[in-house]
Amino acid sequence: MEQVNSHLSRLVHDVAARLGNREALIYKDFGSSQWKSYSWNEFSQKVRLVSNALLNLGVQVQENVGVFSQNSVQYLFTDFGAWGIRAVTIPFYATSSEQQIQFIIHDAGIRFLFVGEQAQYDKARRVFATCQTLERIIVFDPAVSIPEGDKTAMHFDDFLRLGEGLPRQSEVDSLTREASMDDIANILYTSGTTGDSKGVILTCGQYHAAMEANHECVPVTDSDRVLNFLPFTPIFEKGWKILCLTVGARLIVNTNPMEVQQSMRETHPTCMSAVPRFWEKVYMGVSEKIETASTVKRKLFHHALEVGRKHNIEYVARGKRPPVGLHLEYEMLNKTVFSLVRKELGLENAHFFPTAGATVSQHVEEFVHAIGLNMIVGYGLTESLATVSCDHMGEPYTVGSVGRPISSISIRISEEGEVLLKGPTITRGYYRRDDLTRQSFTDDGYFRTGDSGYLKDGELYLKDRIKDLFKTSNGKYIAPQMIESKLLVDKYIDQIAIIADERKFVSALIIPEYRLLEEYAREHSISYTDRRDLCQNVKIHQMLQERIDTLQQQLAQYEQVKRFTLLPQPFSLERGELTNTLKIKRRVLNENYRKEIDRMYAE
Repeated sequence: MEQVNSHLSRLVHDVAARLGNREALIYKDFGSSQWKSYSWNEFSQKVRLVSNALLNLGVQVQENVGVFSQNSVQYLFTDFGAWGIRAVTIPFYATSSEQQIQFIIHDAGIRFLFVGEQAQYDKARRVFATCQTLERIIVFDPAVSIPEGDKTAMHFDDFLRLGEGLPRQSEVDSLTREASMDDIANILYTSGTTGDSKGVILTCGQYHAAMEANHECVPVTDSDRVLNFLPFTPIFEKGWKILCLTVGARLIVNTNPMEVQQSMRETHPTCMSAVPRFWEKVYMGVSEKIETASTVKRKLFHHALEVGRKHNIEYVARGKRPPVGLHLEYEMLNKTVFSLVRKELGLENAHFFPTAGATVSQHVEEFVHAIGLNMIVGYGLTESLATVSCDHMGEPYTVGSVGRPISSISIRISEEGEVLLKGPTITRGYYRRDDLTRQSFTDDGYFRTGDSGYLKDGELYLKDRIKDLFKTSNGKYIAPQMIESKLLVDKYIDQIAIIADERKFVSALIIPEYRLLEEYAREHSISYTDRRDLCQNVKIHQMLQERIDTLQQQLAQYEQVKRFTLLPQPFSLERGELTNTLKIKRRVLNENYRKEIDRMYAE
């Protein structure tokens, strides 16, 4: 099917007019293990019900409506139903704290808040009294217990009854006709690694331009089965999901992020957007299985990986035709060895996999391509409505780059090396923050990304966040994310934070993979009383130091980790050490672990 790039208020209805009773959404009810589906006609009808119900609640044109939930079909109905009457949806992370939701409800003046499960309802109920604008909570999961006396909350099924019979459809149609590309579609509050959240304004016109430009280089089609496991809240998954709908692809809505690998095996997706950490876990899982296999199997797999790397990286990635002998050997290994790996993952019908959100380790990127999976590495921001650049399928790409710019974007590199952007997908600014909006643009209208990078042979390369670049006390600049991505491929490392700013050398705080570390201790007869004791064990330190030294051989001397501390508990959202997208807040870590850090620099 050709792309249907309609205004968001009409998109689902226009695709439904073409695809009718064809399957559109595959999903599980909250708490269920059964996969079900909705056709395009049923999807369209649910969206109309939501539009009518919202009008009956009194939602106004361009009013801000909150959605505080994990992924679900109800989330999709709410988004498109709100856009159908020109309302604005404001997504909250399902893991948001009470303080965060309170801030956003107050800042955006939200009257109506849709919530997912019991945890979200309980948080919303606790802050209700302190949120002066909040009038009504609508709950997606029918199993959520609403106290009898709570007149402010209702279940989603009862909310839909307000739209039964489509009593306001003529008004909905009229509002849809009046809808403009200048209408705000979303205000996305970025969790930010520093300071308060800020609301990024995203218009319907930005979405339209993004869908057009991405369609040119991201080859999703109506034959694809797309698993949505990243949250619908950040722009990466939100934009990707809408792009898939414009071409009539099936969406497989994964509600529980902990079940993603099971969902992959049950639903056999052809595409899925992911963050680098997902592929790092896949790499580590496969490596662990190979390490415990027989010597013959281990040798065969390592040989197959080398053939896959040579074929797909040294030739295909560079736009060269592989030699006949290499191609025939790769085809044979692809059908025997790599197909088993893909089948184990549930990706036997793999098409391609957009990956963004952090630095991709070169080692992991090569591994994913070697086993025959098309990873499309990209780069984008909330402010650019996702994609700035990405690998273009069928065109040469370089491992380590973040691809080629999409057609609508103009990229300029400032004298300081900052990536600057201009184009129809760039935000008009921050909600109720004119001061911040002014600071974020150059005098000639380019958006300041805060990322350091350069262009080479048409591809964009990133160095690091400009404000994240560390300067050691010896005057050397360190890019922490690049070092972290190199070390995160080690199976014993779960989380890592590089320390170097104004320090004599590079050190690291490391959260180990406790299960594997405990296994190692048992196998090597290392006794310990608890995790803290295990993390301080000299033999454990020596083992990890050797592994880290191997991984950082290609780094300059001044970039290499000289000392590290293993921590007995993970970095956490609750202690403010991580954002909702699980990026580390360096300032908070420096405060929370000051003693441990100072100890690494003690003479």
